[in-house]
Amino acid sequence: MMSARKGWRWLAGAALAGALAFSAGTAPASAAPVTARSANLSDDVVYHVFVRSWRDSNGDRIGDLNGIASRIGYLKSLGVTAVLLTPLYPSRVYHNYFATSFEGIEPAYGSMADFRRLLAALHHAGIKLYLDMEFQYVVDGHPWWREALADPASAAGDRLLWQDRARGVLADGPFGLRAFDHFGGDRQNVTTVNLKAPAVRAYFDKYLMDWVDPNHDGRFDDGVDGFRLDHMMDDLDSRGLLTDLFTEFWKPAFDHLRAANPRLSFIAEQADWNDSGAGYLTRADTSAVFGFTLEKAIRQFDKAAIVAAITALERATPPGKHQLLFPENHDIDRIASDPGMTAEKLRTAAALVFFLKGTPIVYQGQELGMKGQRDTAYKTDEAEIPLREAFKWASSDAAPGQATWYRRPGARYWDQRQARDHDGVSVAEQSGRAGSLLEHYRKLAKLRWSLPALRRGDQKVLESPADLLVVRRCGAGQCLYLAVNLSARTVTYRGPGSRRADLIGGGGARLRPWQAVLLR
Repeated sequence: MMSARKGWRWLAGAALAGALAFSAGTAPASAAPVTARSANLSDDVVYHVFVRSWRDSNGDRIGDLNGIASRIGYLKSLGVTAVLLTPLYPSRVYHNYFATSFEGIEPAYGSMADFRRLLAALHHAGIKLYLDMEFQYVVDGHPWWREALADPASAAGDRLLWQDRARGVLADGPFGLRAFDHFGGDRQNVTTVNLKAPAVRAYFDKYLMDWVDPNHDGRFDDGVDGFRLDHMMDDLDSRGLLTDLFTEFWKPAFDHLRAANPRLSFIAEQADWNDSGAGYLTRADTSAVFGFTLEKAIRQFDKAAIVAAITALERATPPGKHQLLFPENHDIDRIASDPGMTAEKLRTAAALVFFLKGTPIVYQGQELGMKGQRDTAYKTDEAEIPLREAFKWASSDAAPGQATWYRRPGARYWDQRQARDHDGVSVAEQSGRAGSLLEHYRKLAKLRWSLPALRRGDQKVLESPADLLVVRRCGAGQCLYLAVNLSARTVTYRGPGSRRADLIGGGGARLRPWQAVLLR
């Protein structure tokens, strides 16, 4: 967390062709061919875009939808099959998680017409689009807030929770907050949506369906492919006020949408990051959850922790359900800033995410080794700006397209920012350069695409010496062995495939400190 919808088929062929030509840029050959979009999350490589920070198209230094459309070629070069966008609805907060209206598009990001063009261009390229949603809360300025306070006893008042309805006192919001300060010195009041109110349920049934099937014509080529549900809980904020939401709100909502389009995916962000997600995948019937347990273990580079996390995720995940694997996201410190981090460790963390059983999700800049740590001196959402700095397209912040919306000389998040000019951490400085982290990610994506066992094969952790993790992936008539040296000394792998060349780097089974190899 802080951690629109009519007349879609107007898009002319000429406009689409223009968007696609603009998107091509100078990206290298794609890691995956243009194909029909698979409904199976096992086939996905998801790219997580923090919209405000990714790519600016009009010179205002704010990332936008046209900026994303202009770099579809880059996404293809990474083997991306699905894009997850942070919320698009209008908001006064920079991350857009608290809506001032659920309707329409944040003006700084563009228009609904821009969104339609982006969606069409992504689908043409064989890339799915997932939208991030958080509608458990609203802030002052939202129409529901104004209407409820104008007449608390009215039907409009039923849409929100109240502390004292007779006196017109709304309930608090997440984490017990009634108001919060955020970037730019702004302050907003916040309250909780009554997800059990029939009118709320009916509204969101229609609202989400409008994103899935905008024309309500039973065709879904012009609709999104799924949703991420932020801060999803069965008992919202553990207050005992909105309980059994998995079965009484979320699953019925998913059933309603799946009845129209069975190919949709619903990805839950567990509110408790220590939860492996079993209840979400069964009782709520989400398609996928996030593998937070494995994220923590990968960043420890500890064999026992990784094996325990693999086991926990396997137990939590029924057949046909999925875990999204990642080493970082927009809410946590970037892995490149971890103490003792090395280039080899970054490459190995990526290999674990791409080659273990699950669906890899890459947070923008991860593929470059961008750094960022939460600034605890801030008590607002400014603390997370270092995790969400502008994606480094060019070697200089002054270059066109850089989304440096937080540029405020004198502010610590600007003056002490991680990204620096000519630091080697940019697309321009890494693309095509042998040995760069970006080219490593591209190689991993090509391997994952070309070897079905890595996407849909079974998985078994094999017995191996201390500090050497060996995982077998078998499927489609092939077996592959991922061997990972989790120590600061050189280790020789002597198991199956050890006489073959490493598919990642072409070396052998003698592993450098912290190195990962993939063998047939």
